[in-house]
Parts: sequence; C-alpha cells; structure tokens
Amino acid sequence: MYINRIASNKLLKLIDAFSAVVISGARQVGKSTLVEHLFKEKADLVVFDPVIDIENARRDPELFFNNHRTPIILDEIQYAPELIPVIKRRVDQDRSPGQYIITGSQQWGVLKSISESMAGRAVFLDLESLSLSEISGKQDVKALIPSWLDSPTDFLLASPGRLPVTSTLYELLWTGSMPESRFIDQELIPDFYSAYIRTYIERDVRLLANVSDFQVFGRFLRLMAALSAQEINYSQLGRELGLSPKTARKWLEILVATFQWFEVPAYSGNTIKRISGKPKGYIADTGLSCTSQAISTPSAIGSHPNLGALFETAVVGEIKKQISILSPRPNLYHWRSHGGGEVDLILERDALFYPIEIKAKSNPFRKDTSGISSFRKTYPNLKIEKGLVLCPIDRIFQLSDLDYAVPWDIAGE
Repeated sequence: MYINRIASNKLLKLIDAFSAVVISGARQVGKSTLVEHLFKEKADLVVFDPVIDIENARRDPELFFNNHRTPIILDEIQYAPELIPVIKRRVDQDRSPGQYIITGSQQWGVLKSISESMAGRAVFLDLESLSLSEISGKQDVKALIPSWLDSPTDFLLASPGRLPVTSTLYELLWTGSMPESRFIDQELIPDFYSAYIRTYIERDVRLLANVSDFQVFGRFLRLMAALSAQEINYSQLGRELGLSPKTARKWLEILVATFQWFEVPAYSGNTIKRISGKPKGYIADTGLSCTSQAISTPSAIGSHPNLGALFETAVVGEIKKQISILSPRPNLYHWRSHGGGEVDLILERDALFYPIEIKAKSNPFRKDTSGISSFRKTYPNLKIEKGLVLCPIDRIFQLSDLDYAVPWDIAGE
C-alpha cells in the first residue's frame, strides 16, 4: 500500500527546475517507492547493486548512458560512483531540467562527490521516514511548525485539532516511523528492526569504513540509541566499549553518514563562556531505539527510564520532517547554560527565535517554561517569539504570559 508523502510536491517542483535531483535518506524510508510512484511511467529505472555491475555501468558509464534516454532514475547511486563524472559532463552540455533522478543512502563517498562536483547542477532533497501527517493520512494539512513559524499568534488563536492518529503514544514510539513498520503485525516489529540493524551493519558499514569488529559496532549502535536526546561528549563516548575517542567519533560519523543519527548544534550567542557548546544527538527512529534497548512491548515504555528521551527523539524527529520541505529551512539549535537553564529546541528564521520545550507528560505546568524564561533573560536583545511546550495533551492552553502548552500531534491549519 502506497503512502502519499509530504515531499512529493516539492520533489515535482525541483524536477521541473533542475537537471539532476538527488533524493537522499536512510535505508527503507521510501526513496525508491516515491520516485517509482511519481515517475515510473515517465522515466527509465535502473537499480544498482553493491556486487553486480548492472548493465556494466561501473565498467563503461558512457556506454551505459548512451543506451538510456533521459529522464532516468538512478536508484542507490552509491553503488555506481563511476557515473558521477559522466552525469556532470552531460549536464554541462545540456541543462534541461528533469534529466536525472538520483537516490542514495549514504552521505559519504558518492553523495558527497555529487554535492561537491555538481554544485549548481544538482539539488538535494532529504527524504525522512513517515511524519505524523503521513501516518494519519492527512498529508494535505499544514503542519504545526510551518503554521507556527508563519504566525504564532494566528496559530494559537486558531487552536487547531489533533491529527487522527489511531495508535497510542507508546505504540507510536515503539513501532517507529519506517514505512514498512506500518504494515506488519505488531509482534513482528522487533524482528523487523533486528533485521534492519543486521542488514545495515553488514552492508552499509562494511562499504563505508574499515570496521574490524562488527559485533562491537553493533553494541556501539545500541549505546547511541540509549544516549539519544543527550549532549554528546566525544571524549567519553567510547569509554564503555573500550574504544578510543578517535574511533568513537569515526563510528558516530558513520551513523550520521548513513542517516541513522543526527545532531542539533548548541546556540551560544555572545555568552560562549557561560553556555554549553556540545551538540545534542538523536537516533533517527524510535522503533530502532526500542529494539536496540530490548523494550519488548509498547506498554513497557511507560515505566522505562528512557521514556522522556524517546518522546523527545520522536518530537525532534517530527519537527525535522516538517521543516524538511520548507525553503529555506530554519536553523535548529538547542541551548543549555551552566546555571541549569535549558531549552530543548530553538528555531531561527528571519532573525526571530522560536523556543520549544518537550515534555512527556499530560499535565504541564508553568515551571516547565523555566528554561525558555532563562533563555529570554540571557539574551534580552534577541527577538524571541512565543514559546511552546510540546506534550502528549489534548488541547492548547496558556502556561505563562508568553508560553503555551501544545499537543505534539496537532494538525496545524
């Protein structure tokens, strides 16, 4: 069953404007499904393989392209890096839009080469796993963050309803947001993610780096899943596994390069000495995190010590999905002072700052806005908009003069 994606309209616009469009993202987020659905009647499709040289594309890329008309879909381009110089040369000769539709699952190597060598010739679209609007079948509804950024006052006055998500919060966190996880029995979810981890380690990691002990790398992935929504201390990261800081940082870069981990930088402004500068890191999918931490059922999340971190991971991931189709995207930061003040997420756009706190609770109070208040006091000259405390609640209500509790699954306009 095909799920309509919120990125579809933006992808179609990019295809109409650029010669080459690269759709990047983690394994099984639906890149191939999306391009096949939109373009299968209009373009040739070639799916590359890490072992087999499909149509001798690696051996003779010129001959490969001579035997394919454009538009052409080049799926999993990381397995055929020899094609990139030829694409660049052909685009230089013909800048017609919509010629090359390219997908890839790694930010290193081929995708990095495309970014560097085809600057001005290719444009990137990051495809995320399913958003709440996609899960609920309300892809045409304007999401929370775009509505809030356009007009915080109008958004709060409109008091829109929640998305019709049928799963409970714990079920959402445990199932995760991979498209395939939506169509299998709940009891098979751990098997799905276990197979995903195994395939990921055995294929992507082996291709990307010289990792001598894949068992230890698997333990490293489980460790990072447990550290999601925390500041990252690179010097201490691998100590538990007996890894050097250099190796731990390299392995974390592999997770980032394969879209399994992302980081939010710290905001410092002009008070660097009093502010933490460490990035905050997140595992890409809460279902992957639950399986990695051996959380056996959705109900077990309720008493798990990582409930708050899992919820924050889900909310930040959802916000990342919502802004992925905005152009330009707002900047994302987190903020923490050595005095204890903390804001989970800060969006910056047009010199305005939009603070967000994330709380896994159904009864937020005024004290939950203390971090946002501290941020305002630390930076009195910044233009700081109304703050949000995103929670698993049913309606919007005011917590302080400037801050509001808002359901994390609200529908927007």
